Amino acid sequence: MLQPKKVKYRKQHRGRRKGKAQAGYYLAFGEYGLKALECAWIKANQVEAARVAIIRYLKKRGRLWIRVFPDKPVTKKPAETRMGKGKGNVDHWVAVVKPGTILFEISGVREDEARKAFRLASFKLPIKTRFISHREGGV
Repeated sequence: MLQPKKVKYRKQHRGRRKGKAQAGYYLAFGEYGLKALECAWIKANQVEAARVAIIRYLKKRGRLWIRVFPDKPVTKKPAETRMGKGKGNVDHWVAVVKPGTILFEISGVREDEARKAFRLASFKLPIKTRFISHREGGV
C-alpha cells in the first residue's frame, strides 16, 4: 500500500476540506484523465483498488500515471477506549483531494478503452469523477 517512507511529524491535524484544487488540475502526462468533482480523503487502499482496476482492464496496453499520493496520516483510538489520554496511533494514510484534481492519467490507448477503464476505477473511489481528454481542453 502507498505511504511515505519518512515523515517529519508522525501525526497531523485534520485540516479543512474546502476550496478548489490549486495544483494538479490539468493533464500533464497522458492524453486522458480522471478528474475529481468533490472534496474527499481518498485512502491508500482505494487508490490501489482503482489502479488495479485500470491495469486489469488495459492489460499491458498504454501507460498509467497516478497523480495523487496518500501522504496524510489519519489516527484512530482503539475500540472501547475512554476519552482523553492523547491522540491515537496512525491507522491509515489518505490523499487530500479537492474538486478539479486529476487522479489518474492514461496514454497510448483509444478513447473508448480509456473511458471504460476510468469508469471501472471510479466505482472504487468514494467521490464523483469525470473523464477528461486533451481534445476537450483537459484543463
